[in-house]
Amino acid sequence: MFTDKMTIYEIAEALRNKDFSARELAQSVLDKCSKLEKHLGAYLTLTKKEALQQAEQVDKFLADGRELPLLAGIPIALKDNIAVKDIPCTSGSKMLENFIPPYNAFVWEQLQKAEAVLIGKTNMDEFAMGFSTENSYFKTTKNPHDLSRIPGGSSGGSAAAVASGEAICALGTDTGGSIRQPASYCGIVGLRPTYGLISRRGVTATASSMDTVGPLTRTVRDNMIVLSAISAWDAKDCSSSRQSFKLVDELFKSDKSQAKPLSGITIGWPDQSLEANLEDDVMQKLAAALKTFESLGAKVKKLQIKTINAALSAYYVLVCAEAASNLGRYDGIHYGYRSPNAESLNDVYINSRSEAFGYEVKRRILLGNFALSEEYYENYFVKAQKIRSLVIREFEDYLDNCDVIFMPASTSTAEKIGSAPKNPVTLYSADIYTTPVSLAGLPALSLPCGKDSQGLPIGMQLVGKQFSEELLYRIGAAYEDQHSPAFELAEVKI
Repeated sequence: MFTDKMTIYEIAEALRNKDFSARELAQSVLDKCSKLEKHLGAYLTLTKKEALQQAEQVDKFLADGRELPLLAGIPIALKDNIAVKDIPCTSGSKMLENFIPPYNAFVWEQLQKAEAVLIGKTNMDEFAMGFSTENSYFKTTKNPHDLSRIPGGSSGGSAAAVASGEAICALGTDTGGSIRQPASYCGIVGLRPTYGLISRRGVTATASSMDTVGPLTRTVRDNMIVLSAISAWDAKDCSSSRQSFKLVDELFKSDKSQAKPLSGITIGWPDQSLEANLEDDVMQKLAAALKTFESLGAKVKKLQIKTINAALSAYYVLVCAEAASNLGRYDGIHYGYRSPNAESLNDVYINSRSEAFGYEVKRRILLGNFALSEEYYENYFVKAQKIRSLVIREFEDYLDNCDVIFMPASTSTAEKIGSAPKNPVTLYSADIYTTPVSLAGLPALSLPCGKDSQGLPIGMQLVGKQFSEELLYRIGAAYEDQHSPAFELAEVKI
């Protein structure tokens, strides 16, 4: 019998043992959505008909005795900037409210090969610009642990769906922390893969040099299963790496009898550059997590990240510049929203963009165009690129002397809805621990490390060298094995 606390691996075994059918599983998750969605708001589109058809196909394959991937029949949600043919893809914006792509994103093509079941498309901050889903044109998603709080963003809908049981797993995108921070706020596992490991084809672009797709899941091992399904070289994406991630079978054999599974691992901890900005509860749980790693045999080495504040500034110059360039394509002519209040071609351009873009998107377009202007290009854009080079070198140097770097996923637990500061400098400083990793193009695994005094989840992130996802999963799984259960479904109080 299916219970909504089961992991992907447990569900896959149960489907093969015919404990329940893929259709029954899909229907159970859809029933959960029917119960919670009006309170939670995780989805923009539910694909009920398609989900049941896909699940029935999996049941037929299983009845025929076919060998299927672990993701076969698993209900998954996709962030609404990932294209699925003939399904709306809004990117959380009025600009694309009526856009229905005639093609599939590469990651959905891979998930189709794995016979995953699409439950729906999740809410997000408009064009992935934000960290709360409050910037969505359509609605604000609530945190399933406390409906008065944000789930994080911009992949807040995906995180809320997984944490509440409205999906078994989900895909999000991460430009400057948009997988890691929602995972932290919702008490689940999220991975920002190495830049280039996952194809971006069919994903709405925000900042092309930093955007990446990644999985949000219940456990570390679940995360590994999803990553292995979507990781492959894409000849149609010039940024796609020929390296891919393969499933590590031995990680499914949890060996708690091994007293020191992390023996020989060195974990870097940039304490002085981080501690001053953290809430007390967050700092206490991070310190406890470090002690757990030490008890598992890891050596903790203190570091000093000198570029952390400069990295945040450089990130926002670069991400706004790239976003301004990418969003130039939405002009009211080719596709997307076209203003009915236009008497000339110039009116079409101006009115369409003015009416369809939200405040935060407009602000970042203005900042980006300012940084790219002839007068300020050298002082802002070029300097930001130089700082990015320094950040990359600093992380390379540290990772030559330690295996991973341990950092907070966020400075705090989930904030109250509507409590975001109005000052953009204060607003953007929430990304201080996630953006340097994005600039460096490194993989980072966010996983839960406890709760604060109000019962809100706290997350940490492990940062590794490029293409070191297997090591991150090994360390994360060893930590997770010390906590039972590894995943706690959020109790949504409605």
